[in-house]
Amino acid sequence: MKFLKYFFLASVFIMSSCSKNEEISERKDLTFDHSITGNWKLVEAYISSGGPQYWVDIENGEEFTFLSNGSFESNKFSECTTGDFLVESKELFLNYNCDGFTSGFETPEGAITYRFTFEDNYLILTPTSVVCVEGCSYKYKRI
Repeated sequence: MKFLKYFFLASVFIMSSCSKNEEISERKDLTFDHSITGNWKLVEAYISSGGPQYWVDIENGEEFTFLSNGSFESNKFSECTTGDFLVESKELFLNYNCDGFTSGFETPEGAITYRFTFEDNYLILTPTSVVCVEGCSYKYKRI
């Protein structure tokens, strides 16, 4: 029983020493997932029009380039095309670095977040900083 007490106290101490409000640029050196590096183009969106979800082809989809130094480039927003990214536990954090830019999809910490998975040669991004009422995901192909 004494062991459990000390284990619990140590766990609380360790967890309380972590800050949730760290900036992405300060955390990007902690975790880096090289599987996401490269050029990706949006080719399909998983949507629903009130019924079952289905994949829809996207022509001229947006593109992301994830660089090995933790920065990214994208043509998703014309007002801001660069930023830093971080991967933690299959979640992707995008922090655009243009002063005054906001997409309206950021978390309170200022990042746009996605859960991500890989299927075949595709990167599947599912928003976590925004709630899609009927669900949504985006399929990117490596280019």
